[in-house]
Amino acid sequence: MHKSVDVLLVALSSPIKIGVYENNRLIDTIISEDKSSDVLPLIYQTIFQTYDVKNLFYANGPGSFMAIKVAYIFLKSMSILKKIPLFATDAFYFNKNQPIKAIGKLCFVKIAQEIKTQKLEIVPDAKFELPVVLDYNEFSKTSTPLYSIGAVGN
Repeated sequence: MHKSVDVLLVALSSPIKIGVYENNRLIDTIISEDKSSDVLPLIYQTIFQTYDVKNLFYANGPGSFMAIKVAYIFLKSMSILKKIPLFATDAFYFNKNQPIKAIGKLCFVKIAQEIKTQKLEIVPDAKFELPVVLDYNEFSKTSTPLYSIGAVGN
């Protein structure tokens, strides 16, 4: 009998990080520098062979538009095919609410629950971390990517 787990994907930039959670606690971490489109099917095949996956979670942006799109399409397909709920939250949950590079000196920032772009003189290197304890209250059943956030400002 396989362990019942939740699986979280953070594919906003390289490397991608996948966390396996049992009773909300991180029990396994998978990190890959490979392209999401190449490696996600292989990693998730192993996860589905090893565990009984109850819920899928992911960071739906902001970040690399293509990485988010690939993650969403892949996870949404798995959600439908395997009848597993998919949940999402924004990237700021994974980097302690630090600015996230958009383009040039323009960064995404989250102020009072609203995500905007802002020019910063020093652009931080966003480090995304898997939480040790998964807080379900931070996630929504609305799992569509945050495409509406424009990376180009005035």
